[in-house]
Amino acid sequence: MTVNQGNTAATEASSAAAFSIHPKDGFFLGAFEAMASPCEILIDTSDPLLARHITELACREAQRIEAKYSRYRQDSVISVINQSAGSQVAIDDETYRLLSFADTCYQLSDGMFDITSGVLGRAWKFDGSDNVPQAQAIKALLSHTGWQRVAVTAQSITLPAGMQLDLGGIGKEYAVDRVAGMLAAQIEGVSVVVNFGGDIQVTCRRQHDKPWFIGIENPLKTEQGETLVKIFQGGLATSGDARRFLLKEGKRYSHILNPKTGYPVENPPRSVTVAADTCTQAGLLSTLAMLQGKDAEAFLAGQGVTHWVYR
Repeated sequence: MTVNQGNTAATEASSAAAFSIHPKDGFFLGAFEAMASPCEILIDTSDPLLARHITELACREAQRIEAKYSRYRQDSVISVINQSAGSQVAIDDETYRLLSFADTCYQLSDGMFDITSGVLGRAWKFDGSDNVPQAQAIKALLSHTGWQRVAVTAQSITLPAGMQLDLGGIGKEYAVDRVAGMLAAQIEGVSVVVNFGGDIQVTCRRQHDKPWFIGIENPLKTEQGETLVKIFQGGLATSGDARRFLLKEGKRYSHILNPKTGYPVENPPRSVTVAADTCTQAGLLSTLAMLQGKDAEAFLAGQGVTHWVYR
């Protein structure tokens, strides 16, 4: 794609998208907010108009996905399903594919990865306090969980009354891969890093085969330095509880919940980062590793993937 040269920095806003671009050392950085996360687009170009175009495409697609699947928006597909009170709701192909992936996650994890378990958040508030909920409150909410109780076809979904779906565990990674795939198809030959709150996909290799350098946040910074990862292409995703936890009588309660018990997983790592072909794959593996608790490292070693674990 050829675009004429323009200003070296720009800020754009419209009714659907608001973003900025800034020149860096040999590339452009696009930035915007979506899915309650800072979003960055690193673009291997010196052309500001091309950088502007790519960032706008990414911003609009990310905001489209957020509007469609956020449970915090009353008009989203997920909110309509959650408010259906047991009635059948028609769904489109994209939603069916996303729910099918959620089903795959559920099956691969033996029920530990369950997008109906978000309702447990009504009892658990991971704000760093010592407010551990009462057992009866957790037990009451467990009666409203269980992906196996949800009926999904290519055309519809029926969610039992009282249950809710939460795509927070897969939505951001899906958005990253969707944006990266769209950019790779439309902007051939330009390497782009799509980074939504630390979930990352690199579309293709850079010019002159230079790597991108990505810093992995270390929750144990006082003891260890930040890890700098060299990446040419593919995905990275991180799961962890560095900021969301409870602490009572010396025991730390992670926000990673076991949907079978309603309680936090015992002895999970503080952070797990996984490298894979796609951000979605990396996100699934990092989450599954967290759900393994003390066996996270053994699980990842068995998968044969590059990974970083902090405890």
